[in-house]
Amino acid sequence: MSKFAELLEQNPWRRNPWFETVLEAQRRAKKRLPKSVYSSLIAGTQEGVTIHDNVEAFSELGFAPHVVGATAERDLATSVMGQDISFPVLISPTGVQAVDPDGEVAVARAAAARGTAMGLSSFASKPVEEVTAVNDKIFFQIYWLGSREDILNRAQRAREAGAKGLIVTTDWVFNTGRDWGSPEIPEKVDLRALAKLAPEIVTKPRYALDWIRDGKILIPDLSAPNLVHRGEQGPTFFGAYGQWMGTPPPTWEDLEWLRKEWGGPFMVKGITRLDDAKRAVDIGATAISVSNHGGNNLDGTPASIRVLGPIADAVGGDIEVLLDGGIRRGSDVVKALALGAKAVMIGRAYLWGLAANGQTGVENVLDLLRMGIDSSLMGLGRGSVHELSRDDLLIPDEFERSFGG
Repeated sequence: MSKFAELLEQNPWRRNPWFETVLEAQRRAKKRLPKSVYSSLIAGTQEGVTIHDNVEAFSELGFAPHVVGATAERDLATSVMGQDISFPVLISPTGVQAVDPDGEVAVARAAAARGTAMGLSSFASKPVEEVTAVNDKIFFQIYWLGSREDILNRAQRAREAGAKGLIVTTDWVFNTGRDWGSPEIPEKVDLRALAKLAPEIVTKPRYALDWIRDGKILIPDLSAPNLVHRGEQGPTFFGAYGQWMGTPPPTWEDLEWLRKEWGGPFMVKGITRLDDAKRAVDIGATAISVSNHGGNNLDGTPASIRVLGPIADAVGGDIEVLLDGGIRRGSDVVKALALGAKAVMIGRAYLWGLAANGQTGVENVLDLLRMGIDSSLMGLGRGSVHELSRDDLLIPDEFERSFGG
């Protein structure tokens, strides 16, 4: 055994790769990834007001626990867009998961192993067919990019691959500048790009070794294979991004057209206003995701959890309401459910797990959230996620935001 291999075997992460919190997954991801790769996972825009509020707002909500009467077992199962899931956490669609060689396929396997569904981005680095092959609960995410015919072709390809529903993401303003600096992402990973990244990669040997299999060096794919017909070469990420920038944003009439053409479960993602939530009901959407794109869109938008309750109160009887943004632990999930969400979607949390330990790391994150949900239910004296209500929370005055009514 070489000295280098010896050191790897002695690495405490190697001996005990399990981590006990999502923030520990983030710390390990930061240590493992080259600086520019890790920086791309932090994301956010401008001053970072929204990205920070997404997380910190949860700490303003308290619990009103019962100390006697907890049930011996708790029921965590629910359903979203017609799919039964073992607990109320779904994988949110995020683009280009090339922080791990298996990318979205590893995430899909992890979600399947833990009995939940996954949203697959149209900017994913793996073809939809490879993802649905390992998880039959896939919702394909669409950006309004190209012509109506282009968009419908992508949706049809996803349907043929076995996708069970469609997620249309509506919130994006093409503003990615951030006060703490943005990483330089290459158009594609070629020899020139590798040479430029070499000083970063050489200091992260564990990450570099993961990209060597059967004696061959795997090259991260920064293209978007799901934006074209099956078998065609997908555009580069920035090529696709440029086309997206040149496409007029959708109207509610456009979304209603796509919902009718799709004909199946349909989610509108990016809702923060009451009137937008009501319009989603009007067009016949199955679900909405109360989301501000994880703080990656218009900075200064309130945390998702602040606007969730009023939206759920207004339309929760007519449409499935999910929350996306800021989830770091199972107690956060329980707070969202108590305010009216049927389930939550996670983004950065599972990406950090993927970066820290591949598929196993994603499973680790999902296990942590499940454990946190279960223990919170026990503390609240609830036997099921369906029993949660505002009575379980201490909500400060002026915590919630409501606009667009």
